[in-house]
Amino acid sequence: MAKKQNDPFGQKKKHILQQLEQTDVEHPDASPKGTVDVPLLPLIHLINSHPDMVTTSSCSGRVSVFLEGDRVVPATVAVTASEGSENADTRAKIGGKGAGGKWIFVTHDPTELDTDAWLKQVKEYHEENPLAENTVKRYLQYKFEAMILHVKCRDLATAQKLYTIAMGCGFRETGIGSNDLVGIRISIRLDVPLGYLDTATGRIHLLVPDDYIRELDEMSLARFQENARRRDTLYAKIEKNMFVDRE
Repeated sequence: MAKKQNDPFGQKKKHILQQLEQTDVEHPDASPKGTVDVPLLPLIHLINSHPDMVTTSSCSGRVSVFLEGDRVVPATVAVTASEGSENADTRAKIGGKGAGGKWIFVTHDPTELDTDAWLKQVKEYHEENPLAENTVKRYLQYKFEAMILHVKCRDLATAQKLYTIAMGCGFRETGIGSNDLVGIRISIRLDVPLGYLDTATGRIHLLVPDDYIRELDEMSLARFQENARRRDTLYAKIEKNMFVDRE
């Protein structure tokens, strides 16, 4: 049987894999970390070895401490009719990261989750001339974000099979998007405001005690463990159920 000349999925997969091979510390991707997370590599390699699937983006799970950027007050308050709609369109929504936000701490590795070390960075943080006029309070956000993996499939049948496997492994936020793109997600996140930037001093004012913050890290460690358990289960189920027809 003649080989198909027109294979859009195969061409797309080839391009993605070429980019993946070229990604390293000196040639980072668009993520904050810049490279593929090591804990996900076995699963990514397994999926990409299947002729009808390719991973497009991923995160193995992480803890981050992020200081929101400058976000001016909503347009209904800060913009007069004479200013027009152009200025209003540039204003970030409440809860958005805003311009100039900073990652105080990020790790994808639970062994690097040292509360005292990153808390010291928070307490020593200082910002020169923080914008104060017409701005929304800039919060320091603590987040645990679980594993997420996007997989482009050749067809809907493959996407539905992967979706069913992922849901059965506890990734209950999984869904199928346009172009048969499966987003594998799990809802075990933490999202907690720890404090805010004091515009008078340029320093971060914590709203919670250190013991509370240490407890958050303990909760994140437990989530890292659950995250890894479900990831390994997903690997085993994909290997067992999606490679049965391969020679």
